[in-house]
Order: sequence, then C-alpha cells, then structure tokens
Amino acid sequence: MKMTDKPTLLTAEGKQKLEQELDHLKNIKRPLVAERIRQAKEEGDLRENAEYDDAKLEQGFVEGRIRELEYLLKNVQLIEASGGNTVGLGSTVTIREEDTDFDECYTVVGATEASPSDGRISNESPLGRALLGKKKGAKIRVKTPDGEVLFKVLKVE
Repeated sequence: MKMTDKPTLLTAEGKQKLEQELDHLKNIKRPLVAERIRQAKEEGDLRENAEYDDAKLEQGFVEGRIRELEYLLKNVQLIEASGGNTVGLGSTVTIREEDTDFDECYTVVGATEASPSDGRISNESPLGRALLGKKKGAKIRVKTPDGEVLFKVLKVE
C-alpha cells in the first residue's frame, strides 16, 4: 500500500471497526504469533523448520497490517451524512436502473470502508462519483464494463 498524505474518509462506525481491528492485532494476534515463533525456535534447526517459516511470514503480515491501520487512523477525516437532499459523503441513496423495477440502496463512503455487497460504495467509484451532488429525481449516467447505464435517484437520506 502506498501511503500518502491523503485523508482517510471514514464514518464513525468505520473508524471504530478499524480501531477494533488494530486493538485485536496488537493485543491478541501479535502475542500469539510471537509465541508461535518462540515455540518453533525451541524445536531446533530453523533452516528446516516449516512452522518457524510460517510464523515469521504471519508476523510480517500482522506487522504490515498494524502499520497500515495506524497510518489510516492517523489521517482520519470523519464523514457524516449530509442531512440535506443532495448526495454527499455519508448519504444513503436509493436509485433505480432505467427500464427496471428494482431499487438499489447505497451509502456513499470513503474508499477504505467501501463494501458494495454490504451497500457501501466508495465516493471514488464510478457510481459514487456520479451520485455526488445529485438530488432526488436526478438522472445519472454511469460507465460500466457492459456499457453506459442510466439511473434515477429516488431518495437521498
């Protein structure tokens, strides 16, 4: 991950999840991995010790994730629902694709906590970018791998 000075846009809920993950990694996972390494060292020759190699690899992943989370949390910019009738970061938007009767509901969040399958889309995604600044009743065009798709904004919360 390339770390820049770009702010980490998070909802309060997203920030809390990252803080919980960081706490878990530092206080539970890191000591468990250290114990695995200690036990593997007791088994003797480290050059042919698969458990030691695996534990060291896991340690690298854990430490890397800790650094990443610390960086993200250091640069947090909290976002809240815009509260108005215009789509902004934190807004929950109901849209409908043209020529369908199926409504889709998304919350526009920063890239760090985006999870489309959970209804959380990034403000940097094509759909998220197209929605920003729109109001109820607006029609938006979004370029997708299958071509351009037309949506109508049904509700902004």
